[in-house]
Amino acid sequence: MVLTHTTNHTYSHPFPTVTLAFFLRYCSPQLNPFSQHVMSTDTLSSHVDPATGRLHTTRIHLKKSRMPPAIMKMLPTSITGGATTEKASYILETSVVDMKEGWMSTESRNLNFAGVLSVVEKQHYTIPKSTNINANTTDVATTVVFRSRFGERIRDKLGHLHAHDVEQEKGGFFSRLGAHGIQRSIESLASKKTQDQLGKSREGMKLILERLRQSGIMGVLELRRMARERNMEKA
Repeated sequence: MVLTHTTNHTYSHPFPTVTLAFFLRYCSPQLNPFSQHVMSTDTLSSHVDPATGRLHTTRIHLKKSRMPPAIMKMLPTSITGGATTEKASYILETSVVDMKEGWMSTESRNLNFAGVLSVVEKQHYTIPKSTNINANTTDVATTVVFRSRFGERIRDKLGHLHAHDVEQEKGGFFSRLGAHGIQRSIESLASKKTQDQLGKSREGMKLILERLRQSGIMGVLELRRMARERNMEKA
């Protein structure tokens, strides 16, 4: 079962600034308080394709788990391993930027709990049609696809149980909701939480964009350096 959520937004900033803000959005929680759930960010690879001039980047983010508490409570410990909602999860992010044509495509997907719920977020940033690279606005279309394979695993499990075990299973957690019911519940709860997360993500982008407007790239990088030094002193 698959659930898709799509949104569109326009930033009141030129395309080059928006692409820069995308890569800086997790640079420091002091600069972007909406990124406090991000524990670390590492760049796995980054290169410019000499044939197209496009920048290809792969990063991995370690975030506090975005698995909604309601979902965690629904799942038996045999699936979660007794994990709490505070468990960290890895998010793989890939992006391609074409400054000449004026577009950027990104994709983020969770690497943890993918067997329970797979969340793939795709974004496409573009310069509005009929404008040029110097336009003062940037459009972004976001599509998030949720897929829960948990119900499929339940059906496979029940198919291999003996008759006595099946009867016990029928009176338990799985039968009360049913495979499809569990999938729908997981996807619906995750979708509602993601809508809230997308709003916070946009607000975080706006904060970084405003800092870039006021201080410029060197000013933002200096603020990030100062924030890191303060954190090291506290540690």
